[in-house]
Amino acid sequence: MKNRDFDSLTEAINLLVKEGFTEDFQTNDDYIEGIKSDHKYKPEDLKITEQYRFEGMTDPDDSSELLAIEANDGIKGTMVMAYGAKHSQNTDLIKQIKFEN
Repeated sequence: MKNRDFDSLTEAINLLVKEGFTEDFQTNDDYIEGIKSDHKYKPEDLKITEQYRFEGMTDPDDSSELLAIEANDGIKGTMVMAYGAKHSQNTDLIKQIKFEN
């Protein structure tokens, strides 16, 4: 896993996109979906290769997490989860994705 410092979530996403992480992943009840490709994945089909946390500028409880994810079919993308505010990501499903060190 790469250890990088980013000033903002946008900066991190932009760099990851330049590195080929072009898919946008989101969770549903039973699977993780690639929004652009319309591919559906089980957690075991994916691995998290990078993880970054960003705190809100005015409220530390208003933070977000960025995951760089690679699928077993070669598709690479990101998933953003917001904390502090209600988010729609299925965290139980995300916890099942293998984290690559």
